[in-house]
Amino acid sequence: MLLFLFAVLVAYCLGSVCSAVLVSRVFSLPDPKTHGSKNPGATNVLRIAGQPYALLVLLADILKGLIPVLLVSWLGAGPATLGFTCLAAVLGHIFPVFFGFKGGKGVATAIGGFLGLQFSLGAMVIVTWLAVAYFSRYSSLASIVAVVFAPFYAVLVVKNLYTFVPLLLLAGIVLYKHKDNIIRLMDGNESKMDLKWKVDSK
Repeated sequence: MLLFLFAVLVAYCLGSVCSAVLVSRVFSLPDPKTHGSKNPGATNVLRIAGQPYALLVLLADILKGLIPVLLVSWLGAGPATLGFTCLAAVLGHIFPVFFGFKGGKGVATAIGGFLGLQFSLGAMVIVTWLAVAYFSRYSSLASIVAVVFAPFYAVLVVKNLYTFVPLLLLAGIVLYKHKDNIIRLMDGNESKMDLKWKVDSK
């Protein structure tokens, strides 16, 4: 129980470090919380500042999920604790205690957690994201599909049902955070990305 509480607390606090805001402040960029889509994530940083800064944010967000899961795995945590550690990191990203509980949508941090749980799980989620993004050109749709499939991929590759529940909760929360994107997708008003990962102007 102590390891579980330690894992969840560390993961949540690390997830609460808002990479997009920190990168923007360090490089004197527009605040992603008040510019573009107003979502402090890599896609919005790409929109308002360009690819190099977006890649920095993406890498940092992935590490926020990867590091705590690897740490508690090294400490001998079981599958359930690892799953909830991943969930806690994503919750920290979405509801960061250091930034007024207003964060991003958690996809990159979730992918980092999946890679920590098992590399093949993370790889399957990344391939799913890339495939959907390539054929649809919708980053949001790719994120939704990839994260929703993750709990079912975990059953196949982790082969432990104890990871299914926290990853299903994670998928539900990320899906909820994309509710506006889902509405825009249904209305045909969602922004697309080109193959060079630049957001269309419309």
